[in-house]
Amino acid sequence: MDPRVTPIVFSLPLRDRFRGITHREGVLLEGPSGWGEFAPFLEYDDAEAVPWWSAAHEAARLGWPDPVRDHVPVNCIVPAVTPERAAEIVRASGCRTAKVKVAEQGQDLADDLARVAAVREALGPDGRIRVDANGGWGATEAFVAVLALDDEVGLEYVEQPCMRVEDLARVRRETGVLVAADESIRKADDPYRVAELEAADIAVLKVAPLGGVRACLTIAEQIGLPIVVSSAVDSSVGLAAGLALAAALPELPYACGLGTQALLEADVVADVLAPVDGMLAMRRPPIDPELLEGVRADEERTAWWLDRLARVEALAGGPA
Repeated sequence: MDPRVTPIVFSLPLRDRFRGITHREGVLLEGPSGWGEFAPFLEYDDAEAVPWWSAAHEAARLGWPDPVRDHVPVNCIVPAVTPERAAEIVRASGCRTAKVKVAEQGQDLADDLARVAAVREALGPDGRIRVDANGGWGATEAFVAVLALDDEVGLEYVEQPCMRVEDLARVRRETGVLVAADESIRKADDPYRVAELEAADIAVLKVAPLGGVRACLTIAEQIGLPIVVSSAVDSSVGLAAGLALAAALPELPYACGLGTQALLEADVVADVLAPVDGMLAMRRPPIDPELLEGVRADEERTAWWLDRLARVEALAGGPA
């Protein structure tokens, strides 16, 4: 990034605990094409974080391909919360598709069943429900859970029920429920293996972990599966990259997982990328300086993130 521009470290509070965190942290980087976001999850090592830097570089320096649509359908996201809170989230979202987190550590299948039942009641019979286990089940456990959840509410699909690609293939084959692959693509040495082993019906692509909008478009072209674009719990700056990808895809048969702005208590733009009636309008809202000041990270976290950014930039070939 331009050494004359100081990266800004942010810390956004979440409405509900998600992925074990209560704040979403990252770095905003400015370039001639706008702002980019560098926010790899804390468990990612420096090498895993390089694609996140590439995506931020693309956003700030290169910009994105032209869109082929001006609106993108999205799902709401339901964390591993109580049934009452799950229903509240769905009703407030205005979305007709909900993605429900399941297989949360410390919870069991009964918790998941109660949550999806509450989501079904809130959505009504015509709404679509997909569940995301983040690879939290073994193959046998996934088989039991997926059939039970499908019987309870009728699943659109199950996302990443197991970590091993071979287990995804087994769940897909033995349950008859559509399977979407996420971690098996974005954390894999070979993102195309899920297609080669017929382990997935849908590919979930996230811009930052996969290195940018253009990198995702290449994967989408070559993997030969329908695409769902999803968020990595980004600010509206990061969400804009996901929206750019979804808007640039030739086909978009499923609602995208870009309704995650609702997880945030605060943001860095005034025109937040939140869906209206389940749709996101294509746009790239500008940073609001006053809002940005209100979510700056403290001195300790700022130093931590700037040190991390410097290490990852060095691995990526140095500042742009």
